[in-house]
Amino acid sequence: MTPKEVERAAADLLAAERTGQQIGLLSLRHPDMTMDDAYAVQAALMRAKLAQGRRIIGWKIGLTSKAMQSALGIDIPDSGVLFDDMLFDNGATVPAGRFIQPRIEAEIAFVMRAPLAGATVTRDDVLAATDHVAPALEILDTRILRRDPATGQARGIVDTISDNAANAGIVLGDARHAPDAVDLRWVGAIVSRNGEVEETGLGAGVLNDPVAGVVWLARRMAQYGQRIEAGQVILSGSFIRPVECPPGSRIRADFGPFGSVAVDFA
Repeated sequence: MTPKEVERAAADLLAAERTGQQIGLLSLRHPDMTMDDAYAVQAALMRAKLAQGRRIIGWKIGLTSKAMQSALGIDIPDSGVLFDDMLFDNGATVPAGRFIQPRIEAEIAFVMRAPLAGATVTRDDVLAATDHVAPALEILDTRILRRDPATGQARGIVDTISDNAANAGIVLGDARHAPDAVDLRWVGAIVSRNGEVEETGLGAGVLNDPVAGVVWLARRMAQYGQRIEAGQVILSGSFIRPVECPPGSRIRADFGPFGSVAVDFA
């Protein structure tokens, strides 16, 4: 993609978020689009949001499960940016019309106490740099159509990455745990919508270890001259399938001894 095409794609995504009107698949507009192109669009989107006064509060890791990777024909995760206007209090109600097609995922959040950077970051480095871990929900949204109505083509990895890895919001639970005090592979959640269980899962669904997701992110960011900063929140990847959240949805995620987190949609 040319720089002009990258900027246009980012502008279209910003307009979609502002108006609630989805745009067509970028993978159809640019058939030769690469993952590097997609991250360039995401970076342009990030610059535009920062220029609007937004502040980066962290990063998300997506497509960590084998099922989701197989569905998109890839073998690596993706990542996106968390901004300050994406953070909702535990138990908050999302206003009607805030998102286009919201869904939620259950995740383990890492809150950093020290920067983390470099192509050789290890699991021990992640644990040493983490202040605490907490139960979390990620709110997903799609500023790009999930499927093209004319061709039937589904959104691909380049569409998802360009669209800030489909990120739209984050809800942190109140519980806090030392990162090395719990075997995160066995941290699980029962996720319900309007009192009915929709999904369950274990942390091991995230690359066999949620810490591995943060390792991947730090190493990927190093390729782009970036790093994870102290105080930032890292969503390590979902271990459940996305749960649709139409208006009136009441979402509860019970992580057992690890805590709980909730959000409602007006």
